[in-house]
Amino acid sequence: MPIRAVVFDADETLLDLRTAVTGGLVAVLAELRRLTPAARDVTLAEIESDWDAVFADHATEPVTAIRRAALARSLARVGLTAALEPITELYFARRFALTRPFDDTLPALGVLRRSYTLGFATNGNSRAERCGLAAEFAFEIYAHLGGVPKKPDPEFYAAVLAAAGMPPSSVVHVGDSPEKDVRAAQAAGLHAVWLNRTGLARPAGLRPDAEIRTLAELPAVLDDWRRNAATSRRTGWPSAGTGRPSAGTGWPSAGTG
Repeated sequence: MPIRAVVFDADETLLDLRTAVTGGLVAVLAELRRLTPAARDVTLAEIESDWDAVFADHATEPVTAIRRAALARSLARVGLTAALEPITELYFARRFALTRPFDDTLPALGVLRRSYTLGFATNGNSRAERCGLAAEFAFEIYAHLGGVPKKPDPEFYAAVLAAAGMPPSSVVHVGDSPEKDVRAAQAAGLHAVWLNRTGLARPAGLRPDAEIRTLAELPAVLDDWRRNAATSRRTGWPSAGTGRPSAGTGWPSAGTG
């Protein structure tokens, strides 16, 4: 079946989350230092590590709850546990104020919307309407809303397909995580495109349907797939094999993963 829907991960795929989170934590650290001299020697790296410590034991919990617990851990460093509510509010206000789409996001969505149904599907707490992406998608899926578990749980992708109203073979998922956005999507029967913005080495055994460095490449990749599918229908023969297409060509990757 031809691709009819393109579904996007949010953070670090469409949205520059890292900059926003860092800005939120910088604001928190400044407030801690204002409130108590005990925070003078606390570093940003230590506050960042509090997320890692909490996430390690609570990865399947809602992201908002993990961040709240991480902030509580940071406050405990300086004896300010009673300030959790205002500090949490400060963090999220700054985090959302700084969360913006990458430069390639809106142009790519504008092109793709002409030919495909677009979806937004995330484990995180980046709500499209709070991050510069209001009214960009036909549907939005958020983990822990409506009983949807986090990726890589297959039920997450079942919710995506239900919202799209299409079979897996008609849907491509685009994301930055090799495990959650590529392997898990493919295991659920969807096509998967790995957005590898920083040029990381491909993990062993990972075979995305395509690998791209920027969302600007995605429309051409999908156009290639569409042309090759049309050629296959006309000739009755597979369009150069049965493997998964590689980035920018639409042709099978020939065992390079």
